[in-house]
Amino acid sequence: MGRGAAGASLLLAAVLTVLGLVGCAPARTVTVLAAASLTEAFDELAATYQQEHPGIAVRVSYGSSATLAAQVTAGARADVFASANEATMASLTEAGLPVEPSVLTTNRLQIAVPPGNPGRVEGLADFAREDLRIALCAKEVPCGSAARTLLDEAGVEASVDTYEVDVKATLRKVELGEADAALVYRTDVTSAGDRVRGLSTEGADRVGNTYLVTTLPDPPAGDRAAEFVAHVLSPAGHQVLARYGFGDG
Repeated sequence: MGRGAAGASLLLAAVLTVLGLVGCAPARTVTVLAAASLTEAFDELAATYQQEHPGIAVRVSYGSSATLAAQVTAGARADVFASANEATMASLTEAGLPVEPSVLTTNRLQIAVPPGNPGRVEGLADFAREDLRIALCAKEVPCGSAARTLLDEAGVEASVDTYEVDVKATLRKVELGEADAALVYRTDVTSAGDRVRGLSTEGADRVGNTYLVTTLPDPPAGDRAAEFVAHVLSPAGHQVLARYGFGDG
């Protein structure tokens, strides 16, 4: 082989080696799938992670935990999943995915009404009033399952006008004046500010959700997936979650 041919072969080998390394390099974007109720807290946690890891982006997609879990079991490529209850996370294990979730935080339900409380809602018993427009989360999503448990324990047969896809959509009905009352998480009432009014909910301290977070198998972002999970589970991460109303405090 001539010197020129040998040199070209070495150059080609070097290029192929570099391309191989690039192809194996972890993605510089951490893709997170998170329950809709985590929106404000995870937006902040994503921002602080990016500040601490220059050049790394965090992209968070929010939705109902059940929908996101279905996307994961169907093969969606993501790095981290945070669910609003244990049953949804368990569905990943039941589907054969080797995940090892950690407890992230907890949440409780609260009645949300429009400012001024035009329906004069006082408690859970009012959810049976047919003259009111009542909004609940769909039964298959965590906030809907918790609402059903809370109402059953109170012996209330709710007169529901609309079931929404997730807690944010449910709260939006109240914000827009399209519902007189809804059962949502207290964190969502806190985040909504003066757009809604929260009412104390008898029995809500006995019914709540435990949130879990896990890295997903073969995360495209490699070790950065575990780094992000460690970030949200850190004391600083829990302080952020507590500021948005999560936890038992």
